[in-house]
Amino acid sequence: MKPRITVITIGVDDLERSLRFYQDGLGLQTQGIIGTEFEHGAVAFFDLQTGLKLAIWLRKSISHDSGISLGSSSPTEFTLGHNVSSKAEVDAVMEQARNAGAVIVKPPHETFWGGYAGYFADTDQHLWEVVWNPQLLVQE
Repeated sequence: MKPRITVITIGVDDLERSLRFYQDGLGLQTQGIIGTEFEHGAVAFFDLQTGLKLAIWLRKSISHDSGISLGSSSPTEFTLGHNVSSKAEVDAVMEQARNAGAVIVKPPHETFWGGYAGYFADTDQHLWEVVWNPQLLVQE
């Protein structure tokens, strides 16, 4: 297997609500919901960096497609990391997320390893870490 990820798909409970959060609230670019002509096919893709997309797909559709029963989820199953270029940018992104309807789980703070970070939960409780890491330069 080559070390390459091209799509990160997260399961959501309300596709329209999640679309509004990511498109209108966070400003991610998308063509909107596609695949509505197929049962279990409605999905939205958002452009991230070159070669990477974020997809939102109904949890029940992922269950159907994978053959795994729909079960309970936990926000601590994984996090999505958004690295930024300054502490001020961490604060700005966290405020943008709050204004979009996110719950601030952990406000921005100095980290034990010398960075600055905070966590928010999207409208389906997926955890996002917004982080400035002085050892990791962000490519703009």
